[in-house]
Amino acid sequence: MIIGIPKEIMHDEDRVAATPATCEKYIQDGHKVLIQAGAGEGAYFHDDQYEKVGATVVPDALTVYENAELILKVKEPLFNHDLNRHEVDMMRPGQYLITFIHPAAPANHEMVGNLAKRGVIAMTLDGVPRISRAQSMDALTSMSTCAGYKGTLMGCNLLPRFAPQIFSAVGMIKPINMLVVGVGVAGLQALATGKRLGAKTFAADIRPAAREQAQSLGAQVLDLGIPDDAGVGEGGYAKALNAEHLAQERSVLAEKLPEMDLVFLSALIPGKLAPVLVTEDMVKAMKPGAAIVDISIDQGGNCQLTPPGEIVTMHHVHLVGIKNIPGLLPESATTMFAMNVYNLVHYLLKDGSFHLDRKDEIIDGILTTIDGQIVHQGAREAMKL
Repeated sequence: MIIGIPKEIMHDEDRVAATPATCEKYIQDGHKVLIQAGAGEGAYFHDDQYEKVGATVVPDALTVYENAELILKVKEPLFNHDLNRHEVDMMRPGQYLITFIHPAAPANHEMVGNLAKRGVIAMTLDGVPRISRAQSMDALTSMSTCAGYKGTLMGCNLLPRFAPQIFSAVGMIKPINMLVVGVGVAGLQALATGKRLGAKTFAADIRPAAREQAQSLGAQVLDLGIPDDAGVGEGGYAKALNAEHLAQERSVLAEKLPEMDLVFLSALIPGKLAPVLVTEDMVKAMKPGAAIVDISIDQGGNCQLTPPGEIVTMHHVHLVGIKNIPGLLPESATTMFAMNVYNLVHYLLKDGSFHLDRKDEIIDGILTTIDGQIVHQGAREAMKL
């Protein structure tokens, strides 16, 4: 199979979908790899390194899309201003795409619909189920580790105050209070990073196992008052709360937020829109200069005011809606991501061809468009199909 790796075009996105090491693996498996010139530069992987392992470096994205049977990307297809064409419009019927699509997010609905119309067989990496045999393919978990670490640093950088407790000639300065809402992989890394930076940490999650893990990292866990069975879904992921329980969670958070300096939001429901847990009124009640880092923004955001792709200040609170925080750790993130993608491709390809058995839990989770149809369940629900 001819595998194509275009350069990412999202602003400030320095990751790439394959490293020289994974390209070498694809080639050893019998595939041909085309990579756009300069695609790995932002992550410190250079063209000559790709050529050394047998990949073919091509001059532009159009050459990649025109010749590859499988396109591997990091971010969802976007409009390429250099070529004045959308990446979807460079694709063709029967071509395969593997990337983070986040098909349930409203901002991506038109693009997902266009993938279906083009006849592209698209698979989204955020749909890889959390099961033991899929762990090595789980790019979402790998990128969540990066987002938890880097997002915490970004939030602290925006604060107008020290993060740790400081002793000085003029007295003691108290450490910041940091709250993590949604203690999955990213949340746990955020708690650990906050702790290392000297913050006093708090955590909130609707799943008992997540609360136990947060406690093991030294966080004070908030009692949301929600029955355990109401919040735990398949594979240990959170599930959507009913209106009454959602209001209860917001109520508890609203009481605690005025005490917080840094709030890290990472509460997600697999394949669905992120629940809105922080309203505008709750933001208004926060400390001046406080920061909210909302890494659930790819699926709509946990905060009502989170600006997609931006950092803004509203009601004297910094709001971070950067969509590609892992991309700010390009070398580490690319190394992890590329290996996850290689493992997934290796799993899906048999004798050089895709075998997409819809009864397979992994394939059912990732398949987004096929045969001209949108088949991703979360996307269908969000789009009311």
